[in-house]
Amino acid sequence: MASGGHKAIIAALVANLGIAVTKLAAWILTSSSSMLAEAIHSFADSGNQLLMLIGSRRSTRKADETHQFGFGRTRYITAFVVSIVLFTLGGLFALYEAFHKFVDPHPITAWHWVPIVVLLIGILLEGNSLRTAVLEARKLRGQMPLFTYLKQSRAPEIPVILLEDIAAMLGLVVALVGVSLTLWTGDGRWDALGSAVIGMLLVVVTTFLGSETLSMLVGEGATPDNLKLIRKVLTESGLNIWTLRTLHLGPDTLLVVAKVGIPSELTTNQISEKLNQAETAVAESLTTLKCEIYLEPDFGSARS
Repeated sequence: MASGGHKAIIAALVANLGIAVTKLAAWILTSSSSMLAEAIHSFADSGNQLLMLIGSRRSTRKADETHQFGFGRTRYITAFVVSIVLFTLGGLFALYEAFHKFVDPHPITAWHWVPIVVLLIGILLEGNSLRTAVLEARKLRGQMPLFTYLKQSRAPEIPVILLEDIAAMLGLVVALVGVSLTLWTGDGRWDALGSAVIGMLLVVVTTFLGSETLSMLVGEGATPDNLKLIRKVLTESGLNIWTLRTLHLGPDTLLVVAKVGIPSELTTNQISEKLNQAETAVAESLTTLKCEIYLEPDFGSARS
């Protein structure tokens, strides 16, 4: 994983651990439903970031006889587990806590200022984490629209951290509104409503994350831009493309398999040299990826 990905994960981990502890303390003092939902959310996020760091480390293991293409897909597995953890511990728990508070609403009767201060500090810390994630994402996506980047990125870490931070920031704002209205009106149902909104927000975010990471696990090919580049390079190398298949073996490793048309008058040595040159050209064109390229010569007509 790129150093930028590590930087975003570590920034998010430090912020979430600090925020989680202060939110938990605020819940103990005030019994605020929103504060408990936010505390569990932050602890879940912290665990997720640790999982992603572990997954990143394990993905760098060298290929062996059993895993001949390496362990790059470990990062996809980790990202999928993260989406499940965030969905269950974050979203579903917040909805449960909201239901519990609606059934038995009670105002915040002590330490009124604590949740407000904690949430404001949380917004500042989470804002710094979100800023880091946005800057790292901007380096990778260039002029690509954000949603397109989230859909097309084959590296899961930055999209996961970015969406987690966005959800966390929105959750903090919602919790601040819910707690403030509870303190103002004395009606604990505002606090419960804040917890419910946080839960629904997390469910939406994790549903999107789960869908995208599951697609990566099943197997996604090269991005449209990279696929177009591969076709261009092979064509410029004097090869007719009969069949082209690609698969990401991990965020940084791409398998390229193609059946290509070869002029029949070439000798065996010329064919071998031409294919080797084409493979080198493809690998050099995809500067951010390690490529496993296999070209099969074909002297027949085009086929799919």
